[in-house]
Amino acid sequence: MPVFIPHLEGDREMEVATKKVEKLRKERIPSGTAYIADRPITLDEFCDLFGEDDDVELIDGVVVERMATQFPHENLFRFLFSLLVFYADNHSLGIVLGSRTLVSITPYKGRLPDILFVCKEREHIIGQKRLTGAPDLVVEIISPSDTAVDTMQRQSNYEQIGVRELWIVDQPHKQFRAFSLDEVTKTFIPIELEGDIFHSNVVTGFWLKADWLWQEPLPSVVKVWKELEGVL
Repeated sequence: MPVFIPHLEGDREMEVATKKVEKLRKERIPSGTAYIADRPITLDEFCDLFGEDDDVELIDGVVVERMATQFPHENLFRFLFSLLVFYADNHSLGIVLGSRTLVSITPYKGRLPDILFVCKEREHIIGQKRLTGAPDLVVEIISPSDTAVDTMQRQSNYEQIGVRELWIVDQPHKQFRAFSLDEVTKTFIPIELEGDIFHSNVVTGFWLKADWLWQEPLPSVVKVWKELEGVL
């Protein structure tokens, strides 16, 4: 469903556009809505128009509202996010952030990864409204509503900006895929699992069993974290 917003030039036009966006929020516009101006919106304008309560991305100058997630997606997010936060904090490795952190792709495109990690030495890239550089790790959880094209576009975007490691957790097909950025070719290459076990190249010492991701119910975060730390 397209929703048109006024031309964006100058303070007055931005004020009018902002008021219209606020009105649309109150009207509960359905998820999947595209907010369209009469020219592509820049990432700076996007940050001025939309805030932390808006679950939207900027794709080639068009603001697209993301679909609401279902319980299996959120539950898997909770599991992975908690593990990474506990581990990174315990080892002072850096900051793990959730799906409301904007990652700049181009001046007209911004993504909201499910999970991202920025190592301690690069925490300066975390800005008030968005990252000013590529995160070191991105995790994308694929839901049934996501198409293969959607996944490929995201992978290409993260490769383009130099994300060092990408995890794709494909719920519908119960597949875990990981990629590492080749420093020479600047392209993603697959990371091989050792049996069922994945070792991260970016989150130092972190590993996980792919089988954990498909268990019903998911394993206890505390028990898995203790296993990661070797205290069981």
